[in-house]
Amino acid sequence: MTVTVIDYGIVNLRNILRGLEHVGVEAESSIDPDQVLKSDRVILPGVGAFEAGMIELRAQGMDEALISVSNSGRPVLGICLGMQMLLDSSTEHGQHLGLGLIPGTVIPIPNGSQRGGKIRKVPHVGWNSLCYPSHLGSWNGSCLADTPPGTYCYFVHSYMVEPLIATHVLAECLYEELPVIAAIRKENITGLQFHPERSGSVGLEILRRFLTQ
Repeated sequence: MTVTVIDYGIVNLRNILRGLEHVGVEAESSIDPDQVLKSDRVILPGVGAFEAGMIELRAQGMDEALISVSNSGRPVLGICLGMQMLLDSSTEHGQHLGLGLIPGTVIPIPNGSQRGGKIRKVPHVGWNSLCYPSHLGSWNGSCLADTPPGTYCYFVHSYMVEPLIATHVLAECLYEELPVIAAIRKENITGLQFHPERSGSVGLEILRRFLTQ
């Protein structure tokens, strides 16, 4: 099995590659779209701003490669900014188009009383527990299979996703009384807002599940 981690310049590759190595996979990092097109599974990580990430993906032709892999039915995993770029658009510092693989947009985490009626710190940094969205009672068939509700994972983000279709929400967490989407899924495409590579043994098991699902 060939696993490629996309390297587009604003990625913390070391932790992800180390995490994959811990679960027994020698993944390759690549900036070559042809390598991505040949891969059995693709991981799109990312840190930083949405616009900068999309500019780099397009400059290297990675956007088209990712869309082709996704349309072929092969598993694709977006992590943090990588998850956000799977959506149609973002309002981070303006209006910017994403990959359009999962309908929805990316908005700021409200830091005032707009939602939840409580002042909250932004960014959302630290450990938070995963829970089922209202339409799900199981994570079977996903990379969260066998992950118990209430499991803590590590988050670092100032923006959050709002999928257009509720059934694309895979997991949520509660941040200062605000429901935040922690994971999304549409068929073969999965996004994780948290960092599995920084979430200890639980995160490693989630990566393992993605590689074997």
